[in-house]
Amino acid sequence: MTEKPVAEACVRNQQPILETIEELFRDKYSILELGSGTGQHAVYFANAMPWLKWQTSDLLENHPGINMWLEEANLANTLPPIELDVTQTVWSEQLYDGVFSANTVHIMPWTAVPKLFEGIGRHLDKGGLFALYGPFKYEGKFTSESNQRFDLWLKERAEHQGIRDFEKLDDLAELNGLTFVNDVAMPSNNQILVWQK
Repeated sequence: MTEKPVAEACVRNQQPILETIEELFRDKYSILELGSGTGQHAVYFANAMPWLKWQTSDLLENHPGINMWLEEANLANTLPPIELDVTQTVWSEQLYDGVFSANTVHIMPWTAVPKLFEGIGRHLDKGGLFALYGPFKYEGKFTSESNQRFDLWLKERAEHQGIRDFEKLDDLAELNGLTFVNDVAMPSNNQILVWQK
């Protein structure tokens, strides 16, 4: 029997993330999670925020693991993953009033990041929020030595990976109708960046 995939980083960061997004999404009802990965975050957050419909998404290869988590949790407010590659022109027909993504922009190629923001600009309803969790640089500088080491590790693993600059992300957000509203400091030198449509 195949075991559910487990990411230790999810176990460590899910409670601090929840404490921030629970407030952000308190008056929202439909959330698109970009890059659901193992599915752990979806189950943890949807269970804690039962008023939300949580739409998982990822590349097709990650769907079996996500589905294992969703099926075991058996929550009424989690939706099966949709196949979503951010570089696709059309994601889905639906509008969402919240988008959440964790640890994605430093993994995908930089060429995919503008497509991510374009898609969010199209699929986020007016007044909706985009919350992006991860490590970031500010004015080209790392916030810690550990983040600098992590950036080197990422680049050794794959040349296209690396910690992104906040200012470049904010420029992409602005181009797609999103206004920066908050930067929340998180444990282990991570942040949650928040934009509003």
